[in-house]
Amino acid sequence: MKLKLKEIRQKSGIDRFIIESVDLSLYIAFVQVDGVEHLIADNTGKPLKTTNLLSMQRQIKQFGQVESVLRQRSAYDEMVGRPSQGAADNTMEISLGSQPLPEWLN
Repeated sequence: MKLKLKEIRQKSGIDRFIIESVDLSLYIAFVQVDGVEHLIADNTGKPLKTTNLLSMQRQIKQFGQVESVLRQRSAYDEMVGRPSQGAADNTMEISLGSQPLPEWLN
């Protein structure tokens, strides 16, 4: 399910933000609310995406102190021809903390 930025402002129970690294320079944001993950859309309804991590962090800083993580999925198994079923998940999540960006980064 997709949530617009203005809809997220109205939500309580935001668990964390997930910034997914899709490609070398493409990031897409998700929000986890009450244990359910939602794609974040801008106020026009298009998925929120940026070309660098700092730019994405600037987009979500408006929500204050909420835990955020950087997620990356590895395509290694697919590249070497291993079957996708039964394979271990190659997802890696790195904590970005819960503090808003310092003012000098804005």
